[in-house]
Amino acid sequence: MSDFVDTSVDDHVALLRLNRPEARNALSPEMMEEIASELERLDPDPEVRCIVIAGSEEVFAAGADIRAMAERTLPEALYHPAAGFWRRVAAINTPLVAAVSGYALGGGCELALACDMIVASETALFGQPEITLGIIPGGGGTQRLARVLGKQRTMEYVLTGRRFDAGLAHSWGLVNRVAKQNDFVTEAVELARTVADRPPLATRLAKQAVIAAEETALSAGVEYERRLYELAMATEDRVEGMRAFIEKREPRFEGR
Repeated sequence: MSDFVDTSVDDHVALLRLNRPEARNALSPEMMEEIASELERLDPDPEVRCIVIAGSEEVFAAGADIRAMAERTLPEALYHPAAGFWRRVAAINTPLVAAVSGYALGGGCELALACDMIVASETALFGQPEITLGIIPGGGGTQRLARVLGKQRTMEYVLTGRRFDAGLAHSWGLVNRVAKQNDFVTEAVELARTVADRPPLATRLAKQAVIAAEETALSAGVEYERRLYELAMATEDRVEGMRAFIEKREPRFEGR
C-alpha cells in the first residue's frame, strides 16, 4: 500500500490520487518516488489506457518540500532524485490527464504541465513561485510554459512568481477544460475514458507524435509522424476500426 498515492482502475482508466494532505501534497522525494513508481507500474498494463493524476479539492500539489530544500547543499541538489523523477514522468507512454483543483504551484504546476491534458476546477491556481525563494523552476516549468504561453507571458510569471487562475490558463490554451470544484475529477475521468475508448496503440503513437512537435523541427517531426503512422497501419486495431466504419458499427479495439 502506497503512503502518498491512492490508485484505482475502472474501465481502462487509472485514477492516481495524491494523498499527503498534511503537507498540501508537497512533492517530497518519497512522494515523487511513489508517483513515478505507480506510473511505471501502470504504464505497461494492457488494462490501463489512460491515467488521471488528481489532488484534492483544495490542492493539487503545492510544490516541493521547502523545509527539506532549505537544508540541501549544492552537491545534494546535483544528485537529488527530482531530476530523475521528471525524466521518468516524461517517459510514460500512456496518455496522462491532470485533474487540478486549488493550488498547483512550483513542482505541482510542473507536474500538471508534464501531463498531456489538464482539467482544472474553477478554483485552480497555477504558478511558478520559485523566484521568490531565490531559485528557478527545475522540473521543466520554464520550458513547458514558454511552449504554450510564449516568451513574454512566461517571463512575466516566472520572473515575478505571480499566480494565474483557471480562467486565464484556459484562455491561454494551457487548460483543456474548466469544471465546477466538485466535478473536476469526474470531468477528467470522462475525458480519460474517451481516450481509453480509442485504440490504445494508436493513442500512444499519437501522443509520441504530438510531443515530437514540441521537441523537433517541422521537417523532422513530419518524418517521425510518418513512421508512427506506418506503425499504426500495421495494427489489428486499424483493421478493426476501418471495418467497423464500413460496416457502420462500433469498433472493438483490443490493443493489438
